[in-house]
Amino acid sequence: MDPEKIIVCRCEDVTLADIRRAIYELGYTTYDEVKRYTRAGMGPCGGKTCRPIILKELARYWKTTPDKVPMRATMIRPPMKNITFATAVEVESDE
Repeated sequence: MDPEKIIVCRCEDVTLADIRRAIYELGYTTYDEVKRYTRAGMGPCGGKTCRPIILKELARYWKTTPDKVPMRATMIRPPMKNITFATAVEVESDE
């Protein structure tokens, strides 16, 4: 299958080709670098589906297993829920 058509991150519409380009052509070789360059993992799901795929691609580059991929202090945030502006306005304040 064509890597251009394989969606790795559905939230940010990042393809496998985008991930591979970041790693092999641009030299981003840590999860954080790939995430910052491609925005994969920065959507509402927080990388729940794309993080393992990115780590697998990086493991291929490093010739290791995904759990041994060099990582910096990656901040994994829980998924957030979108709310409407009207809901935010309804919140009472102490003023």
